[in-house]
Amino acid sequence: MAETFEEISAADFFYRNRDIAGFTNPARAIFSSIRELIENSLDAADRLAIPRIRISTAEARTVINNFKEICEVLKQDPQGLLEYLSGKTKTAAKLDETKAVFERELKSETLERLIHRYAEDIAECPDVYVRLSYEDEEKFESGIEGEKETEGKETEEETGTFETGVYRLRVEDNGRGVPARHVPAAFGQVLFGSKYKLRQARGTFGLGGTMALLYGQITTHKPAYVVSSTGGANTYMYKLMVDIQRNRPIILDRKILLNKDGWRGTIVEFSLEGDHSKAMPRVLEYLKQTALVNPYANITFVDPKGRLYRFTRVTKKMPPPPTETKPHPYGVDVETIQRLIRITPYRNMVDFMKYHFHRVGETTALRFLWYAGFAESKDPKNLKLEDITRLLRSLRKFDESFKKIKIKAIERLTKNTDCKNMVDFTKTQFHVADEGAILRLLSLAGLIKTKDPRKLSSEEIVRLVRMIKRFDGFLPPEASCLSPLGEDLLRAGILKELKPEFIAVSQRPPATYSGHPFIVEAAIAYGGDTPQKNDFVLYRFANRIPLLYDEASDVSWKIIKAMNWRRYHVTPEIPIAILVHICSTKVPYKTVGKEFIADRPEVKREILNGIREAARELQHFLTKREYVERERKRLSTFSKYLPKIAQFSTELAGKKKPPDITKLLRSVRKYEEEAD
Repeated sequence: MAETFEEISAADFFYRNRDIAGFTNPARAIFSSIRELIENSLDAADRLAIPRIRISTAEARTVINNFKEICEVLKQDPQGLLEYLSGKTKTAAKLDETKAVFERELKSETLERLIHRYAEDIAECPDVYVRLSYEDEEKFESGIEGEKETEGKETEEETGTFETGVYRLRVEDNGRGVPARHVPAAFGQVLFGSKYKLRQARGTFGLGGTMALLYGQITTHKPAYVVSSTGGANTYMYKLMVDIQRNRPIILDRKILLNKDGWRGTIVEFSLEGDHSKAMPRVLEYLKQTALVNPYANITFVDPKGRLYRFTRVTKKMPPPPTETKPHPYGVDVETIQRLIRITPYRNMVDFMKYHFHRVGETTALRFLWYAGFAESKDPKNLKLEDITRLLRSLRKFDESFKKIKIKAIERLTKNTDCKNMVDFTKTQFHVADEGAILRLLSLAGLIKTKDPRKLSSEEIVRLVRMIKRFDGFLPPEASCLSPLGEDLLRAGILKELKPEFIAVSQRPPATYSGHPFIVEAAIAYGGDTPQKNDFVLYRFANRIPLLYDEASDVSWKIIKAMNWRRYHVTPEIPIAILVHICSTKVPYKTVGKEFIADRPEVKREILNGIREAARELQHFLTKREYVERERKRLSTFSKYLPKIAQFSTELAGKKKPPDITKLLRSVRKYEEEAD
C-alpha cells in the first residue's frame, strides 16, 4: 500500500507539538501565557511606531508632508512640535493644513533625528495590568486549598499531578497598539508578527502570544477578545478564533467604537485550562524579576483569589529604543544573498554591498570585491584616450601633486608597464600605497567594473558567501540596533527589588557572534533582601526577559560554577545574587522555549569578563569590610583597657594629670560607625 503524504500548517504543527513552545502542562501553560503576553505588552510600550517621515525640498523650503499624521501618532499638539523643531533648527516654520513648512533647506536626517528624540522625551512609561480569574466556579474553593498546600514550593509541577481548572486571563497595556488591519492575523495566525526584523526585541519567533490564544482555544474551545487602538479616532474590538488546519484567523465579530479619550494600547482576554496554584510561585518570581529588569514599568497582577500584587516603577527614565539595522556580512548565508538579489534595484556589486549590508561603505565594498575576484579592471596597455583622461582627472582630485602630470606621460607609462591590472599599475607607477584609495580612485575613473548582482549564477553566489566569511576587513556591527538597560537603570531595579547592602554593575562593550551584535550586562548584589541559600542565586535575563527554567543548562550557570570564588573572598553561603543580562538582535537560545542561553564562545567570554569585573568590586568591598571589622575589634579592646592603663601609668609616673586618650577613643568610634 502506497504511503500517504500530507502538508500541515504552522498552527497545526504547534497544536500537535505544543510542548516545544513551553505549554508542557497546566501549570506551565498558565505561566507561559502570562509571560508571553506581558512581553508583548512591554515591547509595544517600549517603542513608539512613528510613521515614515516624508520630507521634500523645493524652492529653498523644506516640507514635512505627513506632519499632522506624525502628531496624531505622538498625541501631540502640532503647534508644539512645530515650535520645538523650529527652535532646534533655528528656522522659521508654519503649518499648512497637514504639512509643516520650513523657510530654508534642511537635511532630512536632521529633522528625522529631532522628531525621534522628541518622541523619546514624551514617551509614556509602560503600564501593564494582568488579571487571572476563575471561570470554572466549582474550582474556586479547591483552587484556594491547593494554593495553601503548594505555597512556597517551586518544583510541584514536576511531580506530574495537577488540579486543573478553567481560568480567564486578561492583559492590558498602554503600548502603541496594533493597526486594525493587522489585529486578526497578529493574534490568530501563528508565525505572523512584527518581530522579524534585525532589531532587539523580547519576542523572537512571532509565536508566543498567538500560541497562548491557541492553547486556550484547544483546551476550552472559546474565542479570544482583542481590543486595540493606535490612538486614533477609533477603537477596534475583535472576537477571534484560529483555523488550525489553515493557520488563518476566524473573525467571529468586529466592532468599531469611538475613541473619545484618545486611548492607545491593547487588551487581550481569553479562557484557558491550567493549574494556577502550582503556577503561582513561578508567576510571582517572573513578575518580580521583570520589575527588576524594567524599573520604569508599572506591573499590576490580580490573582484568582483577588489578591493584588503591584510592582511600581522607580524611575521614568527609559533606555533608548533600538533601531532596525541591515544584515552584517558575517551573518549572512546563501539564502540571505539570494533574497537580497531578488529585491535589489542596484545594477552593480558596489552599490549592492553598500546599501544592503551593515557598516559597508564604498571603500570596504571595493576592497572586498577586489579580494573576492568580483571586481575587474582593465589592462593598462589597452587603455583608450578617454580612459587615460578620466584617470588623470581622478588623480588630480586625489592629490594636487598629480596636477603636473600630462596625458602623454601616462600613455608612455601604460605602454612600458608589465602590470596586468590597473591596481598594480597605479600602485607602482604613482606610489599610492593604500589599496582602498587606489580602488576608490579607479572606480571614480570608471576603470573598475563589477557584475550586475541580479545576473550572478548559483556558483558565484556560493563563492561570494565563502569569500565574505574569509575577508577580515569588514567593520564590526554597531550597537545602535540594541537597547541595553544601562548601569543606572539596572542599579535602580536591583535596589528596588533586593535592597542590597552593596551593588556592583558592569556593562561590557558591544561584541559579536556570527555577525550578530550583543551586549552583556552583569551585576552582583550583596546583603539586604537577597535570598540566602546554600548556593549562588542567579538571575538570568535576555532582552529584558527573565529566564526561570533550565538554569543548570545555561552558559551563565556553567561559568559561575567554574569560577574560583575564593580569590574574591566569596563563598556560596553568603547572601549574594548574580545577575546576567544579554541583549542582542538574535539571542542564542538553545530551544524554542527561550529558557536558556547556548554556550557560544564569544558570549561565554563576555559573560565571564562582566562577572569578573563586578566580582572585583565586591572583593574590594568585602576586603575593606574585613579590615574595618578587625580594626574595630582591636580598638574596642584598647578602649576597654586604655582608661585603666592611663590611670596606672599616671600613678606610676607620679603625675597628677592623666594623658589625653580622646584621639584614640575617637578612632574606636569611627571604626564602629564604619562597621555599622
